[in-house]
Amino acid sequence: MKKLRVIILLFALLLVLPVVSQVISNSSRYNAFFLEAICERAKGNSDAAFDLLRHCVEIDSTKSEAYYYLSQYYGALKQKDKAIACIEKAAALEPSNSTYQETLANAYINLHQYDKAAAVLESLYDKHRDRDDVLGVLIQLYEEQHEYESAIKTLTLLETVEGKSERLSYAKSNFYTQLGDKKAAIAEMKHLADQYPNDQNYRGLYANALFVNGQKKKALEIYDDILRIEPDNRNALMALLAYEKDEGDPDKADALTEKVLLSKNITSQDRILLMRQEIGQSEQEGGDSTRVLYLFRKMLDQPQMDADIAILCATYMNLKQMPNDTISGVLEQVLRVAPDNAAARLQLVSYAWQANDMNRIISLCQDARQYNPDEMAFYYYQGIAYYREGQLDQALNAFHNGIGVITQQSDPDIVSDFYAVMGDILHQKGNDKEAFAAYDSCLVWKDDNYGCLNNYAYYLSEKGIQLDKAEQMSYRVIKAEPKNATYLDTYAWILFKQGRYTEAKIYIDQTLQCDSDTSAVLLEHAGDIYYFAGEKERAVDFWQQALARAAEVVPEPGQPVEDRQQILTRKIKLKKYQKE
Repeated sequence: MKKLRVIILLFALLLVLPVVSQVISNSSRYNAFFLEAICERAKGNSDAAFDLLRHCVEIDSTKSEAYYYLSQYYGALKQKDKAIACIEKAAALEPSNSTYQETLANAYINLHQYDKAAAVLESLYDKHRDRDDVLGVLIQLYEEQHEYESAIKTLTLLETVEGKSERLSYAKSNFYTQLGDKKAAIAEMKHLADQYPNDQNYRGLYANALFVNGQKKKALEIYDDILRIEPDNRNALMALLAYEKDEGDPDKADALTEKVLLSKNITSQDRILLMRQEIGQSEQEGGDSTRVLYLFRKMLDQPQMDADIAILCATYMNLKQMPNDTISGVLEQVLRVAPDNAAARLQLVSYAWQANDMNRIISLCQDARQYNPDEMAFYYYQGIAYYREGQLDQALNAFHNGIGVITQQSDPDIVSDFYAVMGDILHQKGNDKEAFAAYDSCLVWKDDNYGCLNNYAYYLSEKGIQLDKAEQMSYRVIKAEPKNATYLDTYAWILFKQGRYTEAKIYIDQTLQCDSDTSAVLLEHAGDIYYFAGEKERAVDFWQQALARAAEVVPEPGQPVEDRQQILTRKIKLKKYQKE
């Protein structure tokens, strides 16, 4: 009999062993594929990780972690249905895993399925009573679904953990108001105010609850009492102002507005909001700026903690197209409070530029280099101002410093002009090799900088080098601006340098037609071109005009007027082109 039992047991084991072996085999295969998937994920090989995870769930559909990671990949692929199905599966397989539950709740929230999200978080909180943050999210979800009673219950639960507070009591009072339970809404805030009888802010919140729930007279009495005790109490002032604006006397509202704006306890944000309302009302009533500017002046006469009001005032003055010098005074006040305000400083630079006040620009930009060392525009304007003042070394220094803050995000137009002006300065200083390198850099940033193309081409032609390159650049410029006399003159001169005199004469004639105030240089070019085109009498006539004009104007830097006049005099006297 015992022998028979052993035989039966052995037979049963033979039946079970293949199944156990299969389970062990599947588990090992799953673990191997899952580990490989995580390794590929860590390497950033998303496609490989995605394929391996899908194979994992084919091997064993009872393991949660593969579904969790798959939901992320499906989410990245914008396949919302598959993403939500995977995280639902993971959460169902392992309901004690808070990460899965939170991820599922967030997924439901993103889909605006607030009821499902709330159910998941309620379950999560039941398992993890230390998760107060879950209660906060639940309150928001209940509010979205207008489940105010559930929100109140959750707030009460949160109060047992955190204790009674302004934030929680205020929220409960609001929910009671939404439910139409005015008595409970008022009682909630009264209870808080009674706890802190000497805190006027809590009394103000109680008054707010009274006001919102229909007991306006009692609320106004409390506001008045608060202001008797604390004349600058922000909450009472703002509440009374709102009442006077909506239901009270307009004159009282105006007087109270001024009081509020000048109160020491009002925040900058409050002042900005009120002034925007004043500006909006002023514009609706015809745009008279008298009262608005009066209020701004009153506020700006007080010590300023920040620059917000001054900035808004300057913006309003711009809107009303007030004089630059008037706006400048306000912008100066901005910089006294916030010297790093680049926008205000740049506007002042703009006004100085319009007034042709180069010294002012230099001073503003020099200060900016302390407060805004990475703002490229200040180096640019300072360099230009120095250049306009003939201070070439200082201009070059400003541009060199500005290049040091150029990044790939810099404005290509400004960077291009940086290098273009640097090239002009370097040429004037006789450093043509560096000048041409600067022009090359300019064109890398903006290949259609026509001023740079013109100057580059002209200076190459003056040196008699790379004339083909110069001709191509100059031709591109005149195709873009065919009526620009300066550009036409450059092209005519390059053709002259190439010995293409007939073509040069065509373009110098166009230049003369387009130039209303012909310069000595242009007239001399015309004479030289006409001479080699075979019209020597006309050439002499142009040289004579050039000589007369040279005596009237200041020469270009580096070219003494006497030298220019001597060359022209020899040409006229000999009636022959003179190579310089």
